[in-house]
Amino acid sequence: MVIRPVKMDDLDDIVALAGRTGTGLTTLPHSRAHLEDKINDSIYAFDKSEGEPSAECYLFVLEDSATGQVVGTSGVVAAVGSTQPFYTYKLNTEVHYSKSMDMYRKLNFLTLTNDFTGASEICTLFLSPDFRGGGNGILLSKCRFLFMAQFPQRFGDRVVAEMRGVSDDSGHSPFWECVGRHFFGVDFETADRENGEGNNQFIAELMPHHPVYVPMLSEAAQAVLGEVHPQTLPAVQMLKAEGLRYTGYVDIFDGGPTIEAPVSEVRTVNESFELEVQIGEIPTQGMTNALVSNTELKSFRACLAKLAPPVEHKITISAEMAEALQVKNGDSIRVRFY
Repeated sequence: MVIRPVKMDDLDDIVALAGRTGTGLTTLPHSRAHLEDKINDSIYAFDKSEGEPSAECYLFVLEDSATGQVVGTSGVVAAVGSTQPFYTYKLNTEVHYSKSMDMYRKLNFLTLTNDFTGASEICTLFLSPDFRGGGNGILLSKCRFLFMAQFPQRFGDRVVAEMRGVSDDSGHSPFWECVGRHFFGVDFETADRENGEGNNQFIAELMPHHPVYVPMLSEAAQAVLGEVHPQTLPAVQMLKAEGLRYTGYVDIFDGGPTIEAPVSEVRTVNESFELEVQIGEIPTQGMTNALVSNTELKSFRACLAKLAPPVEHKITISAEMAEALQVKNGDSIRVRFY
């Protein structure tokens, strides 16, 4: 199983994957035209010469090398909010005290913000249900951090992830029904689709910028505020293990949490390092799980491996792995043991 940049030949497989995501994964819309645009945007991102990070999105796919089938996607936006606003709700607290009644009240409220402008966003993570397990989810999620570690100048200083909030099988979101529907006048799936297809101007036009007091929400909406969809729980646990944290920001549509961290504090970024390749038989003694990538931009490749500890800044990999990573003796690879 190999990670590589998306190419236009992957369109059919990605359209099929998008048809299996259900409601809530806004960055992988089930629209052939918009997915074709996303692939073109990614090709542009990998072609871009160095400069200030902007709205370009690097899209990766997980390929079953035995069949050539694309079975998963993951992406990272270089800098959100650079071409259109990146909206989130911030959960705040205010305190009221009445001396005459000797009454103390602490109230939570939501305010609409653009606080993550300039941060990099990891997104578009989806793995075919037929290929879940065996470390494939780990590879899809963490390969982006290897890429960011290799090319830090292409990304912001912070990384954020909007996690899918709670909705049922029919796409019903308690938070949307209590908040968003009143201002947008459409169902959650319609608004979610419009946002996923890159049209979020309607948010600025229709969403009020006044505080939303949490006690005024329905019990169902309050219950899901900052909570993740059950299918997203493994992904958020994995990202928290990497150092991302919930700091009180939630999605304005479904109330799901937005988690964040300085890029320099992400474990795969600061615990990965470059080693020189030696191709041969991997020693069995002391073998450890590892996330491995080459150091190329347009021909980036990543995979999982079991490797012995390096010796004098050199690492032995198999010929099969060298072929998957498109490296040869003396080349560098980036490794993170875990």
